[in-house]
Amino acid sequence: MPDCIFCAIAGGDIPGRIVHETEHSLAFLDVNPLAPGHTLVIPKDHYARLHELPDEISADLFSTVDELVPRVEDAVDADGSNVGINNGPAAGQEVEHVHVHIVPRFEDDGGNPIHAVAGDIPDLSDDELDDIESAIAE
Repeated sequence: MPDCIFCAIAGGDIPGRIVHETEHSLAFLDVNPLAPGHTLVIPKDHYARLHELPDEISADLFSTVDELVPRVEDAVDADGSNVGINNGPAAGQEVEHVHVHIVPRFEDDGGNPIHAVAGDIPDLSDDELDDIESAIAE
């Protein structure tokens, strides 16, 4: 994708602080980190949303994330990490190329748990939950 910054990094057209590479995935430090060691893991080929990933690419991407989480935490002596994906503009995705954030966390860093990203928490009835459960399970 010609205007995609992550494609440009994957293609070597612009520099990135590359920390890991596989046949299908690339990991590099975020240029606007939320914490020391904030790492992005991307598929090398362009896919805007998770559902677009072929199985082989998805497996490689998540295997890479699994491998890197403890390495990132160890590298910055983190107490834990948040791993997240903003899937689509409504979810806060700013670069329309699938990317997984590994954000190291530290005791008393002032950050919030993942539940803080959603804003107002819905008050769902049992019927609404049943409908959602059925729709997802189909």
